[in-house]
Amino acid sequence: MNPHNTALSPDNDTMDDTALAVSLLADGLRPALPAARREQDLHARLQRRIAASAANQRGSHTVRQGDQVWQSLGKGARACVLHDDGLLRTALVEFAPGTSLPSHRHFADEECVVLRGSLSTGDLVVGPQDYHLAPSGSKHPSIGSAEGALIFLRGTSIGHGTRMLRELVSAWLPGRGASPITVRSSEGDWRTIADGAHIKPLWINGESASLLLRLEPGARLPREAHVQDEECFALEGEAFLGDILLRSGEYQMAPRGSQQGELTSDVGSLLFLHTSAGFARQDARLSS
Repeated sequence: MNPHNTALSPDNDTMDDTALAVSLLADGLRPALPAARREQDLHARLQRRIAASAANQRGSHTVRQGDQVWQSLGKGARACVLHDDGLLRTALVEFAPGTSLPSHRHFADEECVVLRGSLSTGDLVVGPQDYHLAPSGSKHPSIGSAEGALIFLRGTSIGHGTRMLRELVSAWLPGRGASPITVRSSEGDWRTIADGAHIKPLWINGESASLLLRLEPGARLPREAHVQDEECFALEGEAFLGDILLRSGEYQMAPRGSQQGELTSDVGSLLFLHTSAGFARQDARLSS
């Protein structure tokens, strides 16, 4: 036997004591099963929580990335319709590099947030997280993307043949209509409305508003029942809308009267919201 290895040789008594200690510890860590009545109470409470959550979210429409259905628009563009109530359509539109769409006239207020890449129309170029509003009646020159782009559109006719044709034909009529509004990602004023929750209003139109909401990690923002349909698109991170987790690139429409409870985020998030003007106008209410 090599004398240098004697210190590493296991001692039988020590091994027996260790095995006994591990066995006793394992016995002590065995899960304690709840009594039958307590198990029934826990099950009942869970079922009530599920029922309450379903009632609060009734009518909500959530589109996960894995559920997105894309359709070709031709000429290197494709669209995914997220929501269509018969009047307004919300969609994602992706442009391949070098793609362009012809001039058209809008028959509804169309809002755009650039998610990736850049778009150009006339002399205007918009990039990531820039916001652009084309008011109803306004005329757009052709839209193109040299590098490719992914955009979020609210109030678009994209993917609806009849509406798209009307917009293309109307572009030949004289007049440019109302001026568009562009808010760069570096522009606008952020306001703190709760600890770790900040909003940047983009457009307020009567009783409705579009805004960006940034939640820091750990932020909690109580919400009341929606006074109108609310659309939410996650631009970055992830957030809980009540019991529903919304990740980057996912969408939810919560109808009027639905109740989320609160918005929270464990890792931080940036959300686009189309909601009530009252939410956009609220004053800072930092807790002490």
